[in-house]
Amino acid sequence: MSTIKPNLVIIGSGWAGFYIAENIGLNGYHVTLISPRRTSAYTPLLASAAVGLFNFYLAEEPVRSKSRSALRFIKANVLGIDFNAKQCRCAPAFDEDPELANDEFSVPYDYLVIAPGCMPNTFNTPGVAENAIFIKNVSDAMKVRKTLFDLLEKASLPHITPERARELLHITIVGGGPTGIELTAELDDLCQDELRSVYPHVAPYVSISIYDVAPHILSAYDNKLHEYAAQQLERRKIDVAPNTRIEKVDASALYIKDKGRVPYGMLIWATGNKHVPLLGTIAVKLSQKGLKRILTDDYCRVFKPGENTGEIYEGVFALGDAADIEDASLPTTAEVAVQKAKYLVTNLNALAQSKSPPPPPPPPPSAASSSSSSTTTAFSDPFVYSQKQLISYIGAHDGVIAGKGPNDTGWTGRSAWLAWRSGSLMWNRNWRSRIAIVLTWILNRVFGKEIARM
Repeated sequence: MSTIKPNLVIIGSGWAGFYIAENIGLNGYHVTLISPRRTSAYTPLLASAAVGLFNFYLAEEPVRSKSRSALRFIKANVLGIDFNAKQCRCAPAFDEDPELANDEFSVPYDYLVIAPGCMPNTFNTPGVAENAIFIKNVSDAMKVRKTLFDLLEKASLPHITPERARELLHITIVGGGPTGIELTAELDDLCQDELRSVYPHVAPYVSISIYDVAPHILSAYDNKLHEYAAQQLERRKIDVAPNTRIEKVDASALYIKDKGRVPYGMLIWATGNKHVPLLGTIAVKLSQKGLKRILTDDYCRVFKPGENTGEIYEGVFALGDAADIEDASLPTTAEVAVQKAKYLVTNLNALAQSKSPPPPPPPPPSAASSSSSSTTTAFSDPFVYSQKQLISYIGAHDGVIAGKGPNDTGWTGRSAWLAWRSGSLMWNRNWRSRIAIVLTWILNRVFGKEIARM
């Protein structure tokens, strides 16, 4: 077995990329992670962090750590990939020093994991990019909290009329999926509890609206569950507006088809994903319908471009939201990304420890010789996704859990909320942070949230 360790380059610090960087054997590979962000966000915890359930730092994890000092991190954007030369073309990613972006450089690889994730999709709606808050990272969660309390203070000014206060404190959330609904739930809990005590003079003016182009919210759930969720939200005077098409946005209002101008104080855009620019520059096979994603075989190996070639790139894998298995599409969720990452880590670690690689699977009839000769990257078993139950929080210690099969339509109530809360906690892979979150929950339960510190 060669003593020279191959270079493993990971593009992206999201769920998939970060998991691989944290768990790949550093004795077997020289590992380099390239990302414009030096932290990885625990996205299921962002809504809770935004409303003060715990400190923001508990909702993210730094890429660099003492225990993984051999991991090389480069804060950069990947602009392109030369698959023949096995090089990633990069540019430094520092918003405060944009001139650095001109200093391009290349990073060589022997194995490459492409996991850049996705970016929010505005669906070309005018004004969204300039005026909406997206929920993708801790910076976004911080912006939600700051904006909310700035609006509360503005509404508290002595010259503000009740009508203007209602406009300022109208929170609009576009997107009826789990992210939008859970953020709605957390914001409503905050408004119904702490804000009524700390801002009693303006809290009655706070209102929340959910808009979605789909016919109902939480569309991935059974009819019984998404109907229950809508009923419970409306019972708490949250405006649920499905079948809504937003035509444009400005700094203070939405413009809705068939409804006209709707004033708002804060707009949160929690719907839709769009491919990152990198996917438009690399020679790979991409999905043609819906979200553009890199197509792989069921070993997570990247296909070369072309409809029916079946050829794969040697040592190149793709996973996370930016990738999908051809003819076996899976949703863009953290669960899918982490399961694929675990699969890849297990096989790459085994490959590094073995004296000879496992035999490749038989190539498809249409595959070229490159697929059958891929002995250094072939794994003995294909990836198999294990479906987990969907769980969402809908506020007031209530939740919905999808059933396990056609005869199980799921359940609701406090037990569903507890399952969601504990499940959200387990997404954080740092035990120190988990303990800190639990302690904060206990303190909040006893003393309430520290609104004055927000």
